[in-house]
Parts: sequence; C-alpha cells; structure tokens
Amino acid sequence: MARKPRVDIPGFHHVFNRGTGRSKIYKSSEDKEMFLEILCKACKTYQVTLHDYCLIDNHYHLLIETSSENLSLFMRKINADYAIYFNKKYKRAGHLWQGRYSSWYIEDPDYLSATFRFIEHHPIKAKHGQTIGEYPYTLLAALFQKQGGLVPCTAGSKLNAEVNDKEALERLKTPLSRQEIKVLKTWQKNPVTADGKRPRQTKTISLHSLFKACTELPKRNEAILRALENGYTQGEVARYIGISSAMVSKIFRRSNSTVQSGIN
Repeated sequence: MARKPRVDIPGFHHVFNRGTGRSKIYKSSEDKEMFLEILCKACKTYQVTLHDYCLIDNHYHLLIETSSENLSLFMRKINADYAIYFNKKYKRAGHLWQGRYSSWYIEDPDYLSATFRFIEHHPIKAKHGQTIGEYPYTLLAALFQKQGGLVPCTAGSKLNAEVNDKEALERLKTPLSRQEIKVLKTWQKNPVTADGKRPRQTKTISLHSLFKACTELPKRNEAILRALENGYTQGEVARYIGISSAMVSKIFRRSNSTVQSGIN
C-alpha cells in the first residue's frame, strides 16, 4: 500500500514521533539538550520557527511554523542527525524511530490554542510534574526559568508574549476539557488536503435543531457543546446564536471536568 502523503505546506504543524517499540530516545538530560541543539540548527537551515516543544523519554511533541514547503526535509534532517548521535553514543545499530513522523496541519486559531495547551500539559499526563512549566523540557519551563534553557529558534514563539500576559497565561494553565479533547481528536482525524483546506464535515444535525428549544441558559450552553461535538466551529456557533466567539470559547473551556487523557 502506498504511504499516505504528508501535508507539506507553509504554516503551523504539530509534529510527533516516538522510539521504536516505545523505547527511550533520550536516556539523559544531555540527550535532550543535544536534540534541542540539532532541532535549532535545522530551524535555522530551513527557516522554521519553533513555537513549543515537549521532550519525554520515549517521544516528542513539537509545534512548528514553516515558511515554505519543506516540512519533510526539516523532519528528515532532525530525525537522521539525532539517530546518528544516539546510536554512536550508546553503541547501538538499527532504527531509533518507530516510523517517519506524525504531523497535523493547523489552520484554525482554536486548534492552535488547544495544541499549545496540549503540549504544555503533556508532562503532567506523563506524570512528570503537577503544574505546567515544572517539567524542564518544555518551552514554557525555559521561559519561566529565563536561564540558558532557552534555545534561539524559539525567539519567534507565540509563548513569549503569553508568559507576560496574565489572562493568556491563565488560559494556558487550564487543562483541556473532555469536550476540547474530543474536538482536538476530530481535527486530527479530519486532516487538511494538499491545498491547505480542511474538508467540511457532514453535520449530523442542524444548528436550528440544536437550538430551537433552548429558551434557558443552561440548555443553550448544552446545545453549544453538542454543536461543537458535531463538527461546527466556535465561530459558526457564535454567529448563529448571536454571541461572541470568546463567549463560546469560555463556555467550552469550563464545560466539563478536566481530563488529562489525550492524544498519542
């Protein structure tokens, strides 16, 4: 069977990879620092901005922004150079990675915001801390420390501004709700095409049907969550019921008990 083509267009991409057989790809802090060094060199070579990252012992998550159609070349360089370093250091042979890499193109602001939160909360899910910024191998931790942990390829990251914005930081500290995780999975399962467009999902129920009997606020909020679960965007829901997208987002964030189970 032919391999599924990667979306390789300029913009934001969430990239993930793990060790073959879920084996460790980082056995020491030195390994993680070397990976970041290799990553940063590749960012400079391929003109890529690193917006966020999380390095766990057997896998990584990256949030990057490409300026040209070079994601595949960029990732090939990182994975190959690090595998050479790792195999030489630990006197091993064979594949380090379980495969190429997984990537998801992000064109929606809500999707981008959710991805930042997913990555920064991922160490908590992996039992490497209780709060965001505590585990050292994320960008937020490096920004909090304001020490040598900052790598130059993150200079253009959107997190730089959010660290100094109290409201934005509070949003970032809020774990993804069950509803948000469902929507994040829906975005990942409904990838964009090569032209950067995400196919429209077939809606199983109309907005009119969802909201026609909602005369009270709790019922309306429940209908908002059902609409989002059925594939409508926050903007579509907001326009239909005549409220702001920010209000829909607020209802969305506080809707369910927070859940740390997630993706990958």
